[in-house]
Amino acid sequence: MQNEELRRAQLELSEARDRYVDLYDFAPIGYFTINKTGLIKQVNLTGAKMLGLERGRLISQPFSAFVTGDSQDNYYLYRRKLYETGTRQTCELSLMKRDGSSFHAQLESIAVNETGTDRERIRATVTDISQRRQVEHEKAGLQAQLQHAQKMEAVGTLAGGIAHDFNNLLQAVQGFAEMLLFDKHKSDPGYSELQQISQAAQRGADLTRQLLTFSRKIESEMRPVDLNVLVEKTKILLERTLPRMIAIKLRLAPPGKIVNGDPAQLEQILMNLAVNAKDAMPEGGELILQTASTCLDEAYCQLQPETKPGDYVLLTVSDNGCGMDEETLTNIFDPFYTTKGRAEGTGLGLAMVYGIVKSHGGHIECISGLGVGTSFKIYLPAINRTPSTGTAARADLLVGGSETILLVDDEQVIRKVGEATLARFGYTVLTAADGRLAVELYRREQERIDLVILDLVMPNMSGKQCLEALLRINPALKVVIASGYSESEHRAGLIQSGARGFVGKPYEAKKLLDAIRQVLDED
Repeated sequence: MQNEELRRAQLELSEARDRYVDLYDFAPIGYFTINKTGLIKQVNLTGAKMLGLERGRLISQPFSAFVTGDSQDNYYLYRRKLYETGTRQTCELSLMKRDGSSFHAQLESIAVNETGTDRERIRATVTDISQRRQVEHEKAGLQAQLQHAQKMEAVGTLAGGIAHDFNNLLQAVQGFAEMLLFDKHKSDPGYSELQQISQAAQRGADLTRQLLTFSRKIESEMRPVDLNVLVEKTKILLERTLPRMIAIKLRLAPPGKIVNGDPAQLEQILMNLAVNAKDAMPEGGELILQTASTCLDEAYCQLQPETKPGDYVLLTVSDNGCGMDEETLTNIFDPFYTTKGRAEGTGLGLAMVYGIVKSHGGHIECISGLGVGTSFKIYLPAINRTPSTGTAARADLLVGGSETILLVDDEQVIRKVGEATLARFGYTVLTAADGRLAVELYRREQERIDLVILDLVMPNMSGKQCLEALLRINPALKVVIASGYSESEHRAGLIQSGARGFVGKPYEAKKLLDAIRQVLDED
Protein backbone atom coordinates (compact mmCIF):
# COMPACT_ATOMS: atom_id res chain seq x y z
CA MET A 1 0.00 0.00 0.00
CA GLN A 2 2.79 2.38 0.86
CA ASN A 3 4.52 1.64 -2.43
CA GLU A 4 1.30 2.38 -4.32
CA GLU A 5 0.89 5.73 -2.55
CA LEU A 6 4.53 6.53 -3.22
CA ARG A 7 4.16 5.78 -6.93
CA ARG A 8 0.99 7.90 -7.06
CA ALA A 9 2.74 10.77 -5.33
CA GLN A 10 5.71 10.52 -7.68
CA LEU A 11 3.37 10.50 -10.68
CA GLU A 12 1.52 13.59 -9.45
CA LEU A 13 4.83 15.29 -8.76
CA SER A 14 6.01 14.48 -12.28
CA GLU A 15 2.79 15.79 -13.80
CA ALA A 16 3.03 18.96 -11.73
CA ARG A 17 6.65 19.41 -12.84
CA ASP A 18 5.61 18.92 -16.48
CA ARG A 19 2.84 21.45 -16.09
CA TYR A 20 5.28 23.90 -14.54
CA VAL A 21 7.80 23.34 -17.33
CA ASP A 22 5.09 23.88 -19.94
CA LEU A 23 3.89 27.01 -18.22
CA TYR A 24 7.49 28.23 -17.89
CA ASP A 25 8.60 27.41 -21.43
CA PHE A 26 5.50 28.46 -23.33
CA ALA A 27 4.53 31.56 -21.38
CA PRO A 28 3.87 34.61 -23.62
CA ILE A 29 6.83 36.41 -22.02
CA GLY A 30 10.50 35.54 -21.65
CA TYR A 31 11.93 34.36 -18.32
CA PHE A 32 15.64 34.87 -17.63
CA THR A 33 17.85 34.10 -14.65
CA ILE A 34 21.03 36.20 -14.71
CA ASN A 35 23.90 35.85 -12.23
CA LYS A 36 25.71 38.73 -10.63
CA THR A 37 28.38 38.78 -13.34
CA GLY A 38 25.63 39.28 -15.94
CA LEU A 39 25.63 35.76 -17.48
CA ILE A 40 22.39 34.01 -18.47
CA LYS A 41 21.94 30.92 -16.30
CA GLN A 42 18.36 29.99 -17.22
CA VAL A 43 15.95 30.99 -19.98
CA ASN A 44 12.60 29.68 -21.17
CA LEU A 45 11.79 28.80 -24.79
CA THR A 46 9.92 32.08 -25.31
CA GLY A 47 12.94 34.09 -24.20
CA ALA A 48 15.23 32.10 -26.49
CA LYS A 49 12.85 32.65 -29.40
CA MET A 50 12.82 36.38 -28.70
CA LEU A 51 16.58 36.53 -29.14
CA GLY A 52 16.60 34.13 -32.09
CA LEU A 53 18.90 31.50 -30.54
CA GLU A 54 18.51 27.99 -29.19
CA ARG A 55 18.22 27.84 -25.44
CA GLY A 56 21.40 25.83 -25.01
CA ARG A 57 23.43 28.45 -26.90
CA LEU A 58 22.16 31.23 -24.64
CA ILE A 59 23.30 29.67 -21.38
CA SER A 60 26.44 31.39 -20.02
CA GLN A 61 26.15 34.17 -22.59
CA PRO A 62 26.26 37.74 -21.17
CA PHE A 63 22.78 39.26 -21.33
CA SER A 64 24.41 42.60 -22.19
CA ALA A 65 25.50 41.11 -25.52
CA PHE A 66 21.86 41.30 -26.60
CA VAL A 67 21.37 44.89 -25.43
CA THR A 68 21.74 47.47 -28.22
CA GLY A 69 24.43 50.11 -27.90
CA ASP A 70 22.04 52.95 -27.14
CA SER A 71 20.56 50.98 -24.20
CA GLN A 72 23.79 49.76 -22.57
CA ASP A 73 24.02 52.61 -20.06
CA ASN A 74 20.39 52.14 -19.02
CA TYR A 75 20.96 48.40 -18.54
CA TYR A 76 24.04 48.99 -16.39
CA LEU A 77 22.19 51.47 -14.14
CA TYR A 78 19.20 49.13 -13.99
CA ARG A 79 21.28 46.17 -12.72
CA ARG A 80 23.02 48.34 -10.13
CA LYS A 81 19.69 49.64 -8.84
CA LEU A 82 18.32 46.11 -8.56
CA TYR A 83 21.17 44.97 -6.29
CA GLU A 84 21.20 48.20 -4.28
CA THR A 85 17.49 48.33 -3.51
CA GLY A 86 16.53 44.66 -3.44
CA THR A 87 13.09 45.63 -4.76
CA ARG A 88 11.27 44.93 -7.99
CA GLN A 89 12.31 47.31 -10.78
CA THR A 90 11.10 47.95 -14.33
CA CYS A 91 12.84 49.42 -17.34
CA GLU A 92 12.57 49.56 -21.12
CA LEU A 93 15.47 48.59 -23.38
CA SER A 94 16.20 47.80 -27.00
CA LEU A 95 17.30 44.17 -27.42
CA MET A 96 19.05 42.74 -30.45
CA LYS A 97 18.27 39.41 -32.08
CA ARG A 98 20.77 37.03 -33.61
CA ASP A 99 19.93 38.32 -37.13
CA GLY A 100 20.82 41.89 -36.13
CA SER A 101 17.26 43.20 -35.91
CA SER A 102 16.13 44.84 -32.71
CA PHE A 103 12.93 45.18 -30.72
CA HIS A 104 11.69 47.18 -27.76
CA ALA A 105 11.43 45.20 -24.54
CA GLN A 106 10.19 45.82 -21.03
CA LEU A 107 12.15 44.15 -18.23
CA GLU A 108 10.59 43.54 -14.82
CA SER A 109 13.14 42.07 -12.43
CA ILE A 110 14.10 41.43 -8.83
CA ALA A 111 17.42 40.40 -7.23
CA VAL A 112 17.15 37.19 -5.14
CA ASN A 113 19.51 34.88 -3.29
CA GLU A 114 20.06 31.51 -4.93
CA THR A 115 18.48 28.69 -2.90
CA GLY A 116 20.86 27.40 -0.23
CA THR A 117 23.53 30.02 -0.98
CA ASP A 118 24.18 33.70 -0.46
CA ARG A 119 24.81 34.24 -4.18
CA GLU A 120 22.49 36.85 -5.72
CA ARG A 121 20.81 36.42 -9.05
CA ILE A 122 18.34 38.41 -11.11
CA ARG A 123 15.00 36.91 -12.01
CA ALA A 124 13.73 38.85 -15.03
CA THR A 125 10.66 38.78 -17.23
CA VAL A 126 11.03 40.20 -20.73
CA THR A 127 8.00 41.46 -22.70
CA ASP A 128 8.16 42.48 -26.34
CA ILE A 129 6.54 45.95 -26.41
CA SER A 130 7.43 46.84 -30.01
CA GLN A 131 3.81 46.95 -31.09
CA ARG A 132 2.85 49.09 -28.11
CA ARG A 133 5.72 51.48 -28.79
CA GLN A 134 4.68 51.69 -32.44
CA VAL A 135 1.12 52.57 -31.44
CA GLU A 136 2.43 55.16 -28.99
CA HIS A 137 4.71 56.60 -31.67
CA GLU A 138 1.84 56.83 -34.17
CA LYS A 139 -0.40 58.38 -31.51
CA ALA A 140 2.28 60.94 -30.70
CA GLY A 141 2.68 61.67 -34.40
CA LEU A 142 -1.04 62.17 -34.85
CA GLN A 143 -1.14 64.38 -31.77
CA ALA A 144 1.74 66.45 -33.15
CA GLN A 145 -0.05 66.76 -36.51
CA LEU A 146 -3.23 67.82 -34.75
CA GLN A 147 -1.36 70.44 -32.75
CA HIS A 148 0.36 71.62 -35.92
CA ALA A 149 -2.97 71.81 -37.74
CA GLN A 150 -4.44 73.80 -34.86
CA LYS A 151 -1.42 76.11 -34.97
CA MET A 152 -1.87 76.59 -38.71
CA GLU A 153 -5.56 77.30 -38.17
CA ALA A 154 -4.58 79.90 -35.58
CA VAL A 155 -2.13 81.40 -38.08
CA GLY A 156 -4.94 81.54 -40.63
CA THR A 157 -7.25 83.24 -38.16
CA LEU A 158 -4.50 85.71 -37.27
CA ALA A 159 -3.84 86.35 -40.97
CA GLY A 160 -7.49 87.15 -41.54
CA GLY A 161 -7.51 89.41 -38.50
CA ILE A 162 -4.48 91.48 -39.49
CA ALA A 163 -5.47 91.62 -43.17
CA HIS A 164 -7.91 94.47 -42.63
CA ASP A 165 -5.47 96.75 -40.81
CA PHE A 166 -2.50 95.81 -42.98
CA ASN A 167 -4.44 96.36 -46.20
CA ASN A 168 -5.67 99.74 -44.95
CA LEU A 169 -2.03 100.81 -44.57
CA LEU A 170 -1.24 99.52 -48.03
CA GLN A 171 -4.29 101.34 -49.41
CA ALA A 172 -2.94 104.65 -48.15
CA VAL A 173 0.47 103.98 -49.73
CA GLN A 174 -1.06 102.78 -52.99
CA GLY A 175 -3.63 105.57 -53.18
CA PHE A 176 -1.32 108.50 -52.58
CA ALA A 177 1.35 107.07 -54.89
CA GLU A 178 -1.25 106.86 -57.66
CA MET A 179 -2.44 110.40 -56.97
CA LEU A 180 1.10 111.67 -57.49
CA LEU A 181 1.53 109.52 -60.61
CA PHE A 182 -1.58 111.04 -62.18
CA ASP A 183 0.22 114.39 -62.44
CA LYS A 184 3.48 113.02 -63.79
CA HIS A 185 4.82 111.73 -67.07
CA LYS A 186 7.38 108.97 -67.48
CA SER A 187 10.13 111.53 -68.10
CA ASP A 188 9.38 113.54 -64.94
CA PRO A 189 11.68 113.33 -61.90
CA GLY A 190 10.34 110.93 -59.30
CA TYR A 191 8.06 109.01 -61.71
CA SER A 192 10.10 105.81 -61.50
CA GLU A 193 10.35 106.03 -57.71
CA LEU A 194 6.60 106.47 -57.36
CA GLN A 195 6.04 103.45 -59.58
CA GLN A 196 8.32 101.44 -57.30
CA ILE A 197 6.27 102.54 -54.26
CA SER A 198 3.04 101.53 -55.99
CA GLN A 199 4.47 98.16 -56.99
CA ALA A 200 5.75 97.58 -53.45
CA ALA A 201 2.22 98.19 -52.11
CA GLN A 202 0.88 95.63 -54.58
CA ARG A 203 3.59 93.22 -53.51
CA GLY A 204 2.50 93.67 -49.90
CA ALA A 205 -1.08 92.95 -50.95
CA ASP A 206 0.10 89.78 -52.70
CA LEU A 207 1.82 88.64 -49.49
CA THR A 208 -1.40 89.15 -47.55
CA ARG A 209 -3.31 87.21 -50.20
CA GLN A 210 -0.81 84.36 -49.95
CA LEU A 211 -1.40 84.13 -46.20
CA LEU A 212 -5.13 84.16 -46.76
CA THR A 213 -4.83 81.58 -49.54
CA PHE A 214 -2.89 79.29 -47.21
CA SER A 215 -5.57 79.66 -44.54
CA ARG A 216 -8.24 79.08 -47.24
CA LYS A 217 -9.86 82.43 -46.47
CA ILE A 218 -9.52 83.67 -50.03
CA GLU A 219 -10.22 82.18 -53.40
CA SER A 220 -7.82 82.18 -56.34
CA GLU A 221 -8.03 85.21 -58.61
CA MET A 222 -7.73 83.54 -61.99
CA ARG A 223 -6.67 85.48 -65.06
CA PRO A 224 -4.55 84.84 -68.17
CA VAL A 225 -0.88 84.62 -67.15
CA ASP A 226 2.19 84.49 -69.38
CA LEU A 227 4.24 81.85 -67.58
CA ASN A 228 7.50 83.04 -69.16
CA VAL A 229 6.99 86.55 -67.78
CA LEU A 230 6.09 85.18 -64.36
CA VAL A 231 9.22 83.00 -64.27
CA GLU A 232 11.44 85.92 -65.27
CA LYS A 233 9.98 88.15 -62.54
CA THR A 234 10.31 85.40 -59.94
CA LYS A 235 13.96 84.85 -60.94
CA ILE A 236 14.73 88.45 -59.93
CA LEU A 237 13.18 87.83 -56.51
CA LEU A 238 15.01 84.50 -56.10
CA GLU A 239 18.36 86.11 -56.91
CA ARG A 240 17.87 88.34 -53.88
CA THR A 241 16.69 85.46 -51.70
CA LEU A 242 18.85 82.41 -52.47
CA PRO A 243 22.55 82.14 -51.60
CA ARG A 244 24.88 83.43 -54.30
CA MET A 245 26.51 80.01 -54.76
CA ILE A 246 23.26 78.80 -56.33
CA ALA A 247 23.11 79.70 -60.02
CA ILE A 248 19.61 80.27 -61.39
CA LYS A 249 19.19 79.40 -65.06
CA LEU A 250 16.17 79.94 -67.30
CA ARG A 251 15.26 77.76 -70.26
CA LEU A 252 12.11 79.36 -71.59
CA ALA A 253 10.11 78.23 -74.59
CA PRO A 254 9.06 80.76 -77.27
CA PRO A 255 6.69 83.50 -76.00
CA GLY A 256 2.98 82.92 -75.68
CA LYS A 257 2.80 80.23 -72.98
CA ILE A 258 -0.47 81.38 -71.43
CA VAL A 259 -2.30 79.66 -68.57
CA ASN A 260 -5.35 80.64 -66.55
CA GLY A 261 -3.98 81.17 -63.09
CA ASP A 262 -3.49 83.24 -59.98
CA PRO A 263 -0.11 85.01 -60.38
CA ALA A 264 0.52 85.19 -56.63
CA GLN A 265 -0.15 81.47 -56.18
CA LEU A 266 1.93 80.47 -59.20
CA GLU A 267 4.77 82.57 -57.82
CA GLN A 268 4.30 80.78 -54.50
CA ILE A 269 4.85 77.45 -56.29
CA LEU A 270 8.17 78.66 -57.66
CA MET A 271 9.25 80.12 -54.32
CA ASN A 272 8.44 76.94 -52.36
CA LEU A 273 10.20 74.68 -54.87
CA ALA A 274 13.21 77.02 -54.95
CA VAL A 275 13.50 76.92 -51.15
CA ASN A 276 13.39 73.11 -51.28
CA ALA A 277 16.11 73.14 -53.93
CA LYS A 278 18.24 75.48 -51.80
CA ASP A 279 18.04 73.06 -48.86
CA ALA A 280 19.11 70.21 -51.17
CA MET A 281 22.21 72.18 -52.27
CA PRO A 282 23.92 73.39 -49.08
CA GLU A 283 27.25 73.69 -50.94
CA GLY A 284 25.71 75.41 -53.96
CA GLY A 285 24.56 74.19 -57.35
CA GLU A 286 22.19 74.95 -60.21
CA LEU A 287 18.49 75.76 -60.10
CA ILE A 288 16.88 75.49 -63.53
CA LEU A 289 13.46 76.98 -64.33
CA GLN A 290 12.11 75.73 -67.64
CA THR A 291 8.91 76.15 -69.66
CA ALA A 292 7.66 74.17 -72.64
CA SER A 293 4.51 73.37 -74.56
CA THR A 294 3.23 69.82 -74.40
CA CYS A 295 0.14 67.76 -75.11
CA LEU A 296 -1.22 65.09 -72.80
CA ASP A 297 -2.82 62.27 -74.78
CA GLU A 298 -5.40 59.68 -73.80
CA ALA A 299 -2.76 57.08 -72.94
CA TYR A 300 -1.04 59.40 -70.44
CA CYS A 301 -4.34 60.51 -68.91
CA GLN A 302 -5.39 56.91 -68.34
CA LEU A 303 -2.32 56.52 -66.14
CA GLN A 304 -3.09 59.84 -64.40
CA PRO A 305 -6.91 59.83 -63.96
CA GLU A 306 -7.01 63.38 -62.54
CA THR A 307 -5.70 64.82 -65.83
CA LYS A 308 -7.60 65.54 -69.03
CA PRO A 309 -6.25 65.25 -72.58
CA GLY A 310 -5.27 68.53 -74.19
CA ASP A 311 -2.63 71.22 -74.53
CA TYR A 312 -0.60 72.09 -71.47
CA VAL A 313 2.25 74.37 -70.46
CA LEU A 314 4.97 72.38 -68.70
CA LEU A 315 6.84 74.19 -65.92
CA THR A 316 9.91 72.29 -64.72
CA VAL A 317 11.93 73.21 -61.62
CA SER A 318 15.18 71.20 -61.37
CA ASP A 319 18.22 71.14 -59.12
CA ASN A 320 21.41 69.09 -58.96
CA GLY A 321 21.28 68.65 -55.21
CA CYS A 322 21.33 65.57 -52.99
CA GLY A 323 18.07 64.10 -54.30
CA MET A 324 15.58 61.92 -52.44
CA ASP A 325 15.19 58.22 -51.68
CA GLU A 326 12.09 56.21 -52.59
CA GLU A 327 10.42 56.58 -49.19
CA THR A 328 10.79 60.35 -49.20
CA LEU A 329 9.62 60.55 -52.81
CA THR A 330 6.48 58.63 -51.92
CA ASN A 331 5.50 61.04 -49.13
CA ILE A 332 6.69 64.47 -50.28
CA PHE A 333 3.22 65.90 -50.95
CA ASP A 334 1.74 64.66 -47.67
CA PRO A 335 0.86 67.48 -45.26
CA PHE A 336 3.29 67.72 -42.32
CA TYR A 337 5.78 65.30 -43.91
CA THR A 338 9.29 66.72 -43.67
CA THR A 339 12.85 65.45 -43.62
CA LYS A 340 14.01 68.64 -41.91
CA GLY A 341 14.34 69.22 -38.21
CA ARG A 342 11.34 70.36 -36.21
CA ALA A 343 12.66 73.93 -36.09
CA GLU A 344 13.49 74.02 -39.80
CA GLY A 345 10.43 72.75 -41.65
CA THR A 346 6.66 72.53 -41.28
CA GLY A 347 6.04 69.85 -43.89
CA LEU A 348 3.53 72.15 -45.59
CA GLY A 349 5.56 73.71 -48.42
CA LEU A 350 5.11 70.94 -50.97
CA ALA A 351 1.58 70.22 -49.75
CA MET A 352 0.77 73.86 -50.61
CA VAL A 353 2.37 73.42 -54.04
CA TYR A 354 0.29 70.30 -54.67
CA GLY A 355 -2.91 72.04 -53.56
CA ILE A 356 -2.28 75.10 -55.75
CA VAL A 357 -1.52 72.95 -58.81
CA LYS A 358 -4.72 70.96 -58.31
CA SER A 359 -6.79 74.12 -57.82
CA HIS A 360 -5.48 75.26 -61.23
CA GLY A 361 -6.63 72.05 -62.90
CA GLY A 362 -3.04 70.91 -63.28
CA HIS A 363 -0.87 67.91 -62.49
CA ILE A 364 2.48 67.64 -60.72
CA GLU A 365 5.04 64.86 -60.62
CA CYS A 366 8.49 64.54 -59.10
CA ILE A 367 11.54 62.69 -60.43
CA SER A 368 14.46 62.26 -58.05
CA GLY A 369 17.28 59.99 -57.02
CA LEU A 370 19.97 60.09 -54.37
CA GLY A 371 22.95 62.01 -55.64
CA VAL A 372 21.35 62.96 -58.98
CA GLY A 373 19.08 65.87 -58.03
CA THR A 374 15.35 66.49 -58.27
CA SER A 375 12.94 67.71 -60.95
CA PHE A 376 9.36 68.83 -60.36
CA LYS A 377 7.22 68.80 -63.51
CA ILE A 378 4.03 70.89 -63.34
CA TYR A 379 1.45 70.62 -66.11
CA LEU A 380 -0.96 73.56 -66.35
CA PRO A 381 -3.77 73.72 -68.96
CA ALA A 382 -2.88 76.11 -71.79
CA ILE A 383 -5.36 78.73 -73.00
CA ASN A 384 -5.55 80.91 -76.11
CA ARG A 385 -6.01 84.33 -74.52
CA THR A 386 -4.02 87.51 -74.02
CA PRO A 387 -2.32 87.63 -70.62
CA SER A 388 -3.14 90.31 -68.09
CA THR A 389 -0.26 92.75 -67.72
CA GLY A 390 -1.20 93.81 -64.21
CA THR A 391 0.14 97.32 -64.87
CA ALA A 392 -1.64 100.38 -63.58
CA ALA A 393 -3.59 102.39 -66.10
CA ARG A 394 -2.96 106.12 -66.56
CA ALA A 395 -5.52 108.73 -65.52
CA ASP A 396 -6.78 109.37 -69.05
CA LEU A 397 -7.88 105.71 -69.30
CA LEU A 398 -9.95 105.81 -66.12
CA VAL A 399 -13.66 106.53 -66.20
CA GLY A 400 -15.25 108.80 -63.59
CA GLY A 401 -18.65 110.47 -63.28
CA SER A 402 -20.67 113.35 -61.84
CA GLU A 403 -22.69 111.48 -59.19
CA THR A 404 -22.52 111.99 -55.43
CA ILE A 405 -20.85 109.25 -53.37
CA LEU A 406 -20.89 108.70 -49.62
CA LEU A 407 -17.55 107.20 -48.49
CA VAL A 408 -17.74 105.45 -45.10
CA ASP A 409 -14.49 104.39 -43.40
CA ASP A 410 -13.17 104.76 -39.88
CA GLU A 411 -9.59 105.38 -41.12
CA GLN A 412 -9.04 109.07 -41.82
CA VAL A 413 -6.24 108.41 -44.30
CA ILE A 414 -8.51 106.10 -46.32
CA ARG A 415 -11.24 108.73 -46.40
CA LYS A 416 -8.71 111.35 -47.45
CA VAL A 417 -7.18 109.37 -50.32
CA GLY A 418 -10.58 108.09 -51.42
CA GLU A 419 -12.09 111.55 -51.46
CA ALA A 420 -9.16 112.96 -53.43
CA THR A 421 -9.26 110.15 -56.00
CA LEU A 422 -13.03 110.27 -56.54
CA ALA A 423 -13.11 114.07 -56.69
CA ARG A 424 -10.36 114.03 -59.29
CA PHE A 425 -12.61 111.96 -61.56
CA GLY A 426 -15.62 114.21 -61.19
CA TYR A 427 -17.55 112.77 -58.28
CA THR A 428 -18.94 114.77 -55.38
CA VAL A 429 -17.82 113.07 -52.20
CA LEU A 430 -19.34 113.03 -48.71
CA THR A 431 -17.54 111.16 -45.91
CA ALA A 432 -18.48 109.52 -42.61
CA ALA A 433 -16.14 108.11 -39.98
CA ASP A 434 -18.38 105.28 -38.76
CA GLY A 435 -21.66 103.51 -39.46
CA ARG A 436 -23.91 105.60 -37.21
CA LEU A 437 -22.66 108.87 -38.70
CA ALA A 438 -23.18 107.38 -42.16
CA VAL A 439 -26.81 106.49 -41.41
CA GLU A 440 -27.50 109.96 -39.97
CA LEU A 441 -25.83 111.64 -42.97
CA TYR A 442 -27.76 109.50 -45.44
CA ARG A 443 -31.09 110.33 -43.75
CA ARG A 444 -30.36 114.01 -44.36
CA GLU A 445 -28.81 113.77 -47.82
CA GLN A 446 -30.43 110.69 -49.36
CA GLU A 447 -31.92 112.69 -52.23
CA ARG A 448 -28.46 113.58 -53.56
CA ILE A 449 -26.48 110.43 -52.66
CA ASP A 450 -26.25 108.02 -55.59
CA LEU A 451 -23.93 105.38 -54.13
CA VAL A 452 -22.29 104.41 -50.84
CA ILE A 453 -18.77 102.95 -50.49
CA LEU A 454 -18.77 101.10 -47.17
CA ASP A 455 -15.99 99.60 -45.04
CA LEU A 456 -16.83 96.43 -43.10
CA VAL A 457 -14.98 96.83 -39.79
CA MET A 458 -15.77 100.05 -37.94
CA PRO A 459 -16.45 101.14 -34.36
CA ASN A 460 -19.96 101.81 -32.99
CA MET A 461 -21.72 100.07 -35.87
CA SER A 462 -20.28 97.36 -38.14
CA GLY A 463 -20.35 97.67 -41.90
CA LYS A 464 -22.98 94.96 -42.22
CA GLN A 465 -25.21 96.62 -39.61
CA CYS A 466 -24.77 99.93 -41.41
CA LEU A 467 -25.67 98.28 -44.73
CA GLU A 468 -28.87 96.87 -43.26
CA ALA A 469 -29.79 100.24 -41.71
CA LEU A 470 -29.19 102.10 -44.99
CA LEU A 471 -31.27 99.61 -46.96
CA ARG A 472 -34.12 99.99 -44.48
CA ILE A 473 -34.14 103.69 -45.37
CA ASN A 474 -33.85 103.03 -49.11
CA PRO A 475 -34.04 99.40 -50.33
CA ALA A 476 -32.88 100.50 -53.80
CA LEU A 477 -29.68 102.13 -52.51
CA LYS A 478 -26.53 101.10 -54.37
CA VAL A 479 -23.72 100.05 -52.02
CA VAL A 480 -20.19 98.90 -52.81
CA ILE A 481 -18.23 97.19 -50.03
CA ALA A 482 -14.54 98.18 -49.78
CA SER A 483 -12.72 96.05 -47.22
CA GLY A 484 -9.33 94.71 -46.27
CA TYR A 485 -10.91 91.31 -45.59
CA SER A 486 -11.09 88.75 -48.37
CA GLU A 487 -13.92 88.90 -50.85
CA SER A 488 -14.59 85.15 -50.81
CA GLU A 489 -15.05 85.20 -47.04
CA HIS A 490 -17.85 87.79 -47.09
CA ARG A 491 -19.15 88.25 -50.64
CA ALA A 492 -22.04 85.76 -50.57
CA GLY A 493 -23.47 87.09 -47.30
CA LEU A 494 -23.06 90.72 -48.31
CA ILE A 495 -24.68 90.27 -51.70
CA GLN A 496 -27.52 88.45 -50.00
CA SER A 497 -27.83 91.39 -47.61
CA GLY A 498 -28.14 93.81 -50.52
CA ALA A 499 -24.66 95.03 -51.45
CA ARG A 500 -24.13 95.52 -55.20
CA GLY A 501 -20.35 95.11 -55.39
CA PHE A 502 -17.11 94.38 -53.51
CA VAL A 503 -13.63 95.91 -53.82
CA GLY A 504 -10.77 94.42 -51.82
CA LYS A 505 -8.15 96.71 -50.28
CA PRO A 506 -5.62 97.73 -51.32
CA TYR A 507 -7.11 98.58 -54.70
CA GLU A 508 -5.84 100.60 -57.63
CA ALA A 509 -7.89 103.62 -58.63
CA LYS A 510 -9.04 101.89 -61.81
CA LYS A 511 -10.42 98.93 -59.88
CA LEU A 512 -12.45 101.19 -57.59
CA LEU A 513 -13.67 103.43 -60.42
CA ASP A 514 -14.66 100.44 -62.55
CA ALA A 515 -16.63 98.93 -59.66
CA ILE A 516 -18.41 102.26 -59.02
CA ARG A 517 -19.23 102.73 -62.69
CA GLN A 518 -20.48 99.16 -63.04
CA VAL A 519 -22.89 99.52 -60.11
CA LEU A 520 -24.08 103.01 -61.04
CA ASP A 521 -24.76 101.98 -64.62
CA GLU A 522 -26.89 98.99 -63.62
CA ASP A 523 -30.53 99.24 -64.69
